[in-house]
Amino acid sequence: MSAALGFTIKSGWACAVVLDGSARSPQLVTSRRIELSDPAEEHGRQPYHAGTGTARKPGPQLDKLIASVEKFGRQSVDAFIREHEKAGRQFAGAGIVVGSLIDPAQIANDHIRIHALEGQLFRGIVKAATDRRQVASLIWRERDIYGFAANRLRRSESAIRQTVAGFGRSVEGPWRAEHKAAALAAWLVIAK
Repeated sequence: MSAALGFTIKSGWACAVVLDGSARSPQLVTSRRIELSDPAEEHGRQPYHAGTGTARKPGPQLDKLIASVEKFGRQSVDAFIREHEKAGRQFAGAGIVVGSLIDPAQIANDHIRIHALEGQLFRGIVKAATDRRQVASLIWRERDIYGFAANRLRRSESAIRQTVAGFGRSVEGPWRAEHKAAALAAWLVIAK
């Protein structure tokens, strides 16, 4: 029996889950939203945006904002992990689900590049926090994870989707695509 973390990265926040159990019979422990940027910081969710579709200029202001976001995000992820370690869980690893893995420098469109930089920033925050807690992490693109899981778990994609949807019956509140992706990432960590 192992426990695993799953995170789906969004702009300024992540859906975080914990699964326990075996690859054959995983069980959802918790699912919640964790903030990766300080809600009190006006520009924390989109630090690379100066305004609609325009990039914030490099310099001390951007550096300070990013440092603030990184510190806040690492503390949030660290607190989530510590809470579950104090409850006696030892993590086999963490699965991180992202929208894109494209290097922002390869993107010609300025506005799309800004979003890619933010995705890279928030993904890096979660990875740095798990690394600091000595929890190895794996990263998947959201659009690839179900296909990868079908091969890895040796189940049909529809059977996997049904199992992941079933996890939602044990939680109060929504069970959306980001919750399901985070749970599947944790399941894949347990199955590795």
